[in-house]
Amino acid sequence: MSSLLVILPTYNEAPNILKMIEVLLQLELALDVLVVDDNSPDGTGDLVEALEEERVFLLSRKRKEGLGAAYIAGFKWALNRNYRHICTMDADFSHDPADIPRLAEACEQGAHLAIGSRYIRGVNVVNWGMDRILLSLGASLYTRVITGMRVKDPTAGFVMYDTTVLREMTLDAVQFKGYAFQIEMKYKSHLLGKTLKEVSIVFKDREQGNSKMSSGIIKEAILGVPHMRLSHALGNLEL
Repeated sequence: MSSLLVILPTYNEAPNILKMIEVLLQLELALDVLVVDDNSPDGTGDLVEALEEERVFLLSRKRKEGLGAAYIAGFKWALNRNYRHICTMDADFSHDPADIPRLAEACEQGAHLAIGSRYIRGVNVVNWGMDRILLSLGASLYTRVITGMRVKDPTAGFVMYDTTVLREMTLDAVQFKGYAFQIEMKYKSHLLGKTLKEVSIVFKDREQGNSKMSSGIIKEAILGVPHMRLSHALGNLEL
């Protein structure tokens, strides 16, 4: 077993999942892969289950409960097996697997969270319309102002965790289910006094499959971030 686990949450990622796993296993870096599948109707989980690869694991969930819930299930699975580092990323090649060694290096140099950031060197996003870029930049600024974090890409989902951080958290107390989950994990790490380091990446929008972004996810972030900050101010935010 490797000391590094890559977690891929999936829902209808059959066009991407096998190629992503192939690319990950070809990296010059010892790692295992955990696919957390939310009962994908397109058979994503079946494709992974059929693989005969000792470094690839499948965690099947009965229904779609959101990105945050999938990652929490994956974190618990990984902590029970004593991985040292966990990398979270999309299965659709929006995140380039070739950037994983740089995130791992940042953790080796002392970062508790190494964040694949789209915004520390301009705007490094490919195939997004201006409306989505402005929405993402606005969400990042909004989050920084409310939380006080200096992270320029707080909604980033390409993250390498030192598992000591996750062991200090009460994972069952994580509230957000959608993409605001990414903000909550960084904010709780920040409150725990952990080192968050951003590593510049280029984000490329998916070419296969459909985006999981929805109005409900956006609403969760807009309303959830100030609620999270107020909960901390009142001493009600469980870390």
